[in-house]
Amino acid sequence: MSPNFKLQCHFILIFLTALRGESRYLELREAADYDPFLLFSASLKRELAGEQPYRRALRCLDMLSLQGQFTFTADRPQLHCAAFFISEPEEFITIHYDQVSIDCQGGDFLKVFDGWILKGEKFPSSQDHPLPSAERYIDFCESGLSRRSIRSSQNVAMIFFRVHEPGNGFTLTIKTDPNLFPCNVISQTPNGKFTLVVPHQHRNCSFSIIYPVVIKISDLTLGHVNGLQLKKSSAGCEGIGDFVELLGGTGLDPSKMTPLADLCYPFHGPAQMKVGCDNTVVRMVSSGKHVNRVTFEYRQLEPYELENPNGNSIGEFCLSGL
Repeated sequence: MSPNFKLQCHFILIFLTALRGESRYLELREAADYDPFLLFSASLKRELAGEQPYRRALRCLDMLSLQGQFTFTADRPQLHCAAFFISEPEEFITIHYDQVSIDCQGGDFLKVFDGWILKGEKFPSSQDHPLPSAERYIDFCESGLSRRSIRSSQNVAMIFFRVHEPGNGFTLTIKTDPNLFPCNVISQTPNGKFTLVVPHQHRNCSFSIIYPVVIKISDLTLGHVNGLQLKKSSAGCEGIGDFVELLGGTGLDPSKMTPLADLCYPFHGPAQMKVGCDNTVVRMVSSGKHVNRVTFEYRQLEPYELENPNGNSIGEFCLSGL
C-alpha cells in the first residue's frame, strides 16, 4: 500500500490484514503491552456457526469480522481508539449496546459511524451514502440508550471511543442481517465474483476492492444503449443517467479516486482490465428508471505483474491494460 493510505500507530496493519483474510496474530509495535489478536478465517467462521455466541475482549485498535459479544474495559486512559466491523457483502451490521459505563461529562465518548473512515476519507462516499454526513455519526453521549441498536447501511461500520477512567468501558453485541440488494460493499478478500443490482432506485453504488487487481466484467445490463470508452477526456458516460465506471486510487473515498473507464452500454463480456492501484472500485450510477446489473470477477495482481506492466499501461492512472 502506498504511504498515503497508511494511518499512524500502525492502524492500517489491522485494516489490511483483516481484509486479506489472514488468520494469524499481529503485533502492534507502537504499543508493546497490547496482546496480539487473532483475525478469523472463513473456515473458523463456519466452525463457529450455530454454536454459542462468540465472546472476546475488544481492543483499543481492532478489526472484527464475526458476530458476537465484545467487551472493552480500560486498564488505563485510552484516548484514541477505534474498531472496524466488516461482514459479508450481502449483510447489514447491527451494533447493540448491552452495557455502557463511560463518563461523558469527563470527556469520554462512544460514537458509531455508518461506514468506514480513514484519514478523513469515507466509504461509502458522501455522494453514494443515503444519509447526510452528519447523520452517519451516532453519539452515545447524545442519544444514550434511546438508540440501543444501530444498523449500518452496508457491510461495514465502525466505532470511535475514548475512555479515561480505568475499569470503565462497554459491551457490544454485533449481529448481521440479510441485505437483498447490497449497494455499497468493501470486499473482505482479494479474489471473488459479485453481481451488483440496482432495481429502479435513484442511487449510486460502489464495490471497493482494496488491492491491485485484474477485474473481468462478464455481464452488464442497463436501460439504454450507448458506448464504452476509456476515460481519456472529460467526455464519457456522465451525461447518461445509467452507467458503470471503474475507479482507481490510493485512498478509501470513491469520489476522490481517478475515473479509469466508463461503461454505458449493455453487453455480455468479458471486458477485462488490469488495475495496479491500491484501491479499485466498480461504481454504478442509476437514474432509478431501470433495473441495472453488472457482474464481475476479480483477483489480486501477482507481484511480478505489478513490477512488469505490459506495454499499453497508463502508469499515472494505475491502469495496465484493457
